[in-house]
This record gives sequence, C-alpha cells and structure tokens, in this order.
Amino acid sequence: MKNARINGLLALFYTGCLTFPEHRKTNHKFHISIKNYVPASIFVSRYHNPHVTYKTLQNRVPEKLTVRKMKEVEELWREVRDLSLGNSGRVERLECPPNPVEFLRDFITPNKPCVISNAISHWPALSSWPNHEYLSEALSAATISLHLTPTGAADALAPLDSSLCFASAHMQHVPFPEALSLISNSEPNKLVAYAQQQNDCFRSEYSSLAADCDPHLGWATEAIGSEPEAVNLWIGNQHSQTSFHKDHYENLYAVVTGEKHFILLPPTDVHRLYIRHYPAATYTHSSDTGEFDLELEKPTRYVPWCSVDPYPSVETVDDEMAKFPLYFNGPRPFECTVKAGEVLYLPSMWFHHVRQSADDGGLTIAVNYWYDMQFDIKYAYFNFLQSIQYRSTPSPVLKDKLAEEIDSGPDEYES
Repeated sequence: MKNARINGLLALFYTGCLTFPEHRKTNHKFHISIKNYVPASIFVSRYHNPHVTYKTLQNRVPEKLTVRKMKEVEELWREVRDLSLGNSGRVERLECPPNPVEFLRDFITPNKPCVISNAISHWPALSSWPNHEYLSEALSAATISLHLTPTGAADALAPLDSSLCFASAHMQHVPFPEALSLISNSEPNKLVAYAQQQNDCFRSEYSSLAADCDPHLGWATEAIGSEPEAVNLWIGNQHSQTSFHKDHYENLYAVVTGEKHFILLPPTDVHRLYIRHYPAATYTHSSDTGEFDLELEKPTRYVPWCSVDPYPSVETVDDEMAKFPLYFNGPRPFECTVKAGEVLYLPSMWFHHVRQSADDGGLTIAVNYWYDMQFDIKYAYFNFLQSIQYRSTPSPVLKDKLAEEIDSGPDEYES
C-alpha cells in the first residue's frame, strides 16, 4: 500500500512535465525561472499543435489537479518522513564531520538536515569571540551594518493599520564597538540590535577576524563541488529571532557561542506555512527620541512570506491554531538546538524558524556558509508542488475571512 501511494506521488511529479519559458543569469549563476507546469500529455499536444498556447494549458490544468491531488499532497507530508526523515521530529546528529562522499550521499542528495559535532573544535573563535574586549579590539577600526527593530523580529510580519505587513529592520552603519554595546544593551519593546547583514558580510565587514575560523568547510566544499558563495557573521542575543523562511542555498551554520534553536520543515510542507503576499515596509528609528516608525514602501511592493508564528502568545494561540490548522494539526516539525562548537547542515529550500539563547556574556554568535544550490529536479519538484493552489479547510469562526485566502504560486527566486 505504501509503495502504491509513493508511486502515485511520483506520478504526480513526473507527469508534471516541466516547461521552462525563460532562463536568466543572476549573480553570475545560471538558473531556471520556472513559471508553468503542465502534464506531459498536454505538453505533447502543444508540441504537435502549435496553436495550443500556454494560456490554454494553464486553463486546462490547475483546477482538476488541485481537486484530484489534495489528499496525495497531505499524504506526502507523512510519506517523506516515513521514507527519509523519520517521525521523531529530531534531527540526526553526527559525532564528527562526514567524509565528502558520505555527506553528498546521505544528506545533500536526499535533502536531509543534520547537526555535526567536532567540525570546528580547532577554531580560535570558540575561545576568543565570547570575550567582548577581544572583539572590540580586533574590530576597533571596522564599521558594520547594524539592524534595529523594536521587538527583535526583522524580516517578519508586523501589524500596521489594522493589517499585516512584511517589516524590514532599520539599518545603519556604526563603528563595531558601538554596535556591540547596542546589542548587549538591547531591550525588547524599546530597541533590539542585531548584526545580521548577510550578503557575504563576514568577508566584507569582519575580515580582521578571518584568522579565527575557516574560510570554508573542506568536506562540505568537496562534496558540493564549489566554495561558499557567501560567508556571514551573526551577532545578537536572546531577544532576536528569525521568522519562518527558506533560502536557495546549501547552508552550513556554525555556532561559536550561545545557542540557536531551530524549527525546520521540509520543502514538501510548503502549504502548511500559508505563504501569502504582504506589503513591504521598513522601520525607521530616531536616535533623538528613540522611537520607531513603520512605513510602507512606495511604490507598493509585495513580498511572499510565511504567515505562521510557531510560538503564539497565550492570548492568540486559539486564533492562530484556527487560522493555520495545516501547521498546528499536521505532522510534527523537526526541532534542534545547535550549541557552541556545533554545525547545522540546513538543506536548500527547507523552511526554518530560529530563536537563540545568549552565553554568559550576553551574546549569541554564529558563522554560516552559503553554498550555491543546484537548480535541478528537486527544485522543479518543489515548484510544481507549490504551484498547486491549495485551499485548506477553514475554521468555522474564520470561515468568511479564510475563504478568500490561498497560498502563493510557484517559487519566485530572489537574488
């Protein structure tokens, strides 16, 4: 019976014979922008009949596919756990780094996360970076990008004018010693500072710390076949968190001090996160008054983002569970805590939510390596699955509101 269900799921994917109407070059990387997915029979009919247009194909596919395959989509969440990931909700742990062949075979190819111990135990950073004086002296001449929010939630949903928007942090360039002071003295509901610039910030803003850690992880580099496209440094504390999102990178996330707490969902669970388009906004901060304002971007721009908060407050938990039953009533998410000296392999396109705990000095510091993912058949499968317009069963209390909401369409790659 299980094999029959799996064959049905594979048929769902394989009969979604993919068309690639456009290619593009971004960041010196060739990848495919996939817009339409049509069954093989229809694709063949278009090949033999040029009068069949893509618009015709789109009109002939989605509704029947959505109705016929919803049970298979929900079953997919469970099958992927039964066959590959397990049902415990725990992430596999390795006591030492795998060799490149093992890493490629057992984790990268099956798109499976793991936590690795003793991979960075030789880093001087493990002993030196928890020391505030060391960091301030080593980076005394550095100016870094510091992100400020009133709550510690940047690149996250926030209320604005009785609705929700996608809120980005206020960013300013400050001398590192000043930035470290602001991070250490963050106060929720007033000002939370987080050094989270990304964009290869370790090599551009923190280069004086380069000798304290490896420029790349050799076993991962050999397995993936290229060096990291970006290396980022993260400095914050327990007040900062990251909302559910995914990245188009193979991510090796090394914690130097403090702890990171991850909730993970595989790409197959995309519909459980209720990705919707929210208007983009940015915080502005007045150094004179200490006040934040949240302003919508002009012209209006919409950002597809996950709607689920996995840690609702006591006051909102019932409402959140009613709005997002696929998340709260579905299979258990994967969870792991990555401690100082450990490395998390976070596969490309996995959704992740991150909270953190500070060390005794009040800091959480991590380095992550972004390796370019392969835009291969797995990426095509994910886009095909996400292209299905999935309408979940609304709660009776919120029926009118939820009936108007559907998840987003195919994945939109943003460089």
